[in-house]
Amino acid sequence: MALNYNLAKVYAISDSDAAFAKQIVMLFLEEVPAEVKNLREGLKEKDHNKVYSAAHKIKPTLDLLGMDLAYEDVVAIENWSKAKGKKKEIKDVVKNLRELVELTIKELKKDYNL
Repeated sequence: MALNYNLAKVYAISDSDAAFAKQIVMLFLEEVPAEVKNLREGLKEKDHNKVYSAAHKIKPTLDLLGMDLAYEDVVAIENWSKAKGKKKEIKDVVKNLRELVELTIKELKKDYNL
């Protein structure tokens, strides 16, 4: 049973197409971890634009996968990067986002036998 994601939106837009759902899952597994890495690198480099770009790129995927807590974190990160905030203000949010993504990756791999 999925704890960190919910594919209800994916099934709703695809008429319950399991193959489509798996494609979305694969897209998540390929792109989101790389963008979280970019986000963290941008944070280290104090590059607000890089942080914003990475957060903005993964936001729709997190929403589609029903990852509400991670989605809230990404919105907070976007807002922080627009305001050009200090690193210490957002560090814990980025850490939490990374942990949520990692938990979801483990769940998806288990649920989809990947």
